[in-house]
Amino acid sequence: MEEANKLLEQLPAGFFKQFKDGDAFQSFMDALFKRGVEQMLEAELDEHLGYEKHSSSPGVNVRNGRNAKTIKTPKGTYRIEVPRDRQGSFAPQLVPKRKRMIDHIEDVVISFYAKGMSTEDISRQVGELYGVSISNATVSNITERILIDVEQWQERPLDNVYLIVWLDGIVFKVRQDNKIINKSIYIIAGLNTRGQKEVLGLWINQQESAGFWTKALTDLRVRGVSDILIACSDNLKGLTGAIKAIFPDAVTQLCIVHQIRNSLKRVPYKTRPQVAKDLRSIYEATDEQKAAQAFINFEEKWGKTYPYICTSWKNNWENLTCFLQYPLEIRKMMYTTNMIENLNRNVRKFTKNKTMFPDDSAVIKAVYLAVQHVSKLWTKAIGNWSIIASQFLILYPQRCQIIF
Repeated sequence: MEEANKLLEQLPAGFFKQFKDGDAFQSFMDALFKRGVEQMLEAELDEHLGYEKHSSSPGVNVRNGRNAKTIKTPKGTYRIEVPRDRQGSFAPQLVPKRKRMIDHIEDVVISFYAKGMSTEDISRQVGELYGVSISNATVSNITERILIDVEQWQERPLDNVYLIVWLDGIVFKVRQDNKIINKSIYIIAGLNTRGQKEVLGLWINQQESAGFWTKALTDLRVRGVSDILIACSDNLKGLTGAIKAIFPDAVTQLCIVHQIRNSLKRVPYKTRPQVAKDLRSIYEATDEQKAAQAFINFEEKWGKTYPYICTSWKNNWENLTCFLQYPLEIRKMMYTTNMIENLNRNVRKFTKNKTMFPDDSAVIKAVYLAVQHVSKLWTKAIGNWSIIASQFLILYPQRCQIIF
């Protein structure tokens, strides 16, 4: 800004008096912008070739005329002349090849897309705000570059150890083979050794299976994860077995909240509060022995009326009560998947306007952008990190790599 003011001071006195109205001034500014962009491109080519225009060429590569190009900016659309070189090696940074729109507009389009707006709405909104006309096809082309970001993000190296990981899925309606079907985006998030939450990856799949989860968890291994201390999830099909197959030393904890919800599904509304209270006595017990006694009491009272509840708890007892071996601060993070459910709720906020996605890539783009938005809030360590870190160091002295 200071440099701009100095340049303005160098203009002759009364320079702006020559403009009789706003249209004349705008016309001058448009011409100035066009000339400025073209001169900056000439300067870029000077640096690329190693000599200035009208001076002797030190090499075989020389200027070779210009190409006309249309660029779109927040100020409008401009037709400019882009200089070129004989070898075709000049790649201007100001106006990159194969790009017709200055990045600011592209960023706006991607921001709108991340908030769940349709391509038609984005096109109209950009036109109203910036006076730039872009087609629905152009919006789609701009958002396609997100897939490159997704691929790079999905292949990025991960930490060696994660203290806790949470695994869950979100269902979306997607068009496939001219049918609209349900597909799930599965998300894995983790607590790293710096005390920060981090989304490790996302995958799309139509059906849960041990094979699918084995592949997703193997992806984590390939990207550098050698150890997971605790894995928390809903009772997703094939997941517990897959975790044990890829990370055999991990403790697998099923979400108590999901277990309670599933237990109460077929309990009449009037009876539900009492059943829930008796179930609470199980997971609020101070240790596993007391939890086992609370379950015996529950089974004696409700076993004949709701045998399916007792069967479910018996079948999953080992993976439901792991958290009771841990201190209170770690328990709170283990026995529920609230952390990743909060993430899923934020993803829903960004995708709620889309009742159906045209294909898998559209779902992945939308969820990825929502995840990136939420992740920006995860820059600090979690609450009570120093206490939690100390507890993990005591419990896992050989496997922890805690960073304070």
